Amino acid sequence: MKDALMERLKIFLHREDNSTLVGIPASEEEIAKAQQQLNVNFHEYYLHFIRTFGGAYAGLAVYAFSNGSSLGNETVVDLTLGFREQFKELPFAEVLRTSYVISMDGSGDPIIINQSGKVFICYHDTGEIKLVADSFEVLIEDNFYEW
Repeated sequence: MKDALMERLKIFLHREDNSTLVGIPASEEEIAKAQQQLNVNFHEYYLHFIRTFGGAYAGLAVYAFSNGSSLGNETVVDLTLGFREQFKELPFAEVLRTSYVISMDGSGDPIIINQSGKVFICYHDTGEIKLVADSFEVLIEDNFYEW
């Protein structure tokens, strides 16, 4: 991810009043185990983020393994496996099998990264899938604003 974006995130997330928004950085062991469990390879921008911040807020909740306490305890593995099971009959089920869930919108729709690194949202009520960003980095650039 771009150095300037990472620096903005670091400044924001390491402020004392934002301590509940940042988790514990992901370990290589956690990453390897999760990729094996989900049968995916995490994209480099997502890896950079979770190795630095763990599960953290960046304009939207980004889940990893140890999340900021404001995000809850669900891991990327929990979310992905849960949505794969819940949506196994929907048209985007095949896409979910080769992707991983990094976040959700306000309606509980999963936000996923596919194997080429593109970010999509899967609408559970319509079964549609929509491109949100060309990469995790673009997703964060489009959504992150300091307050």
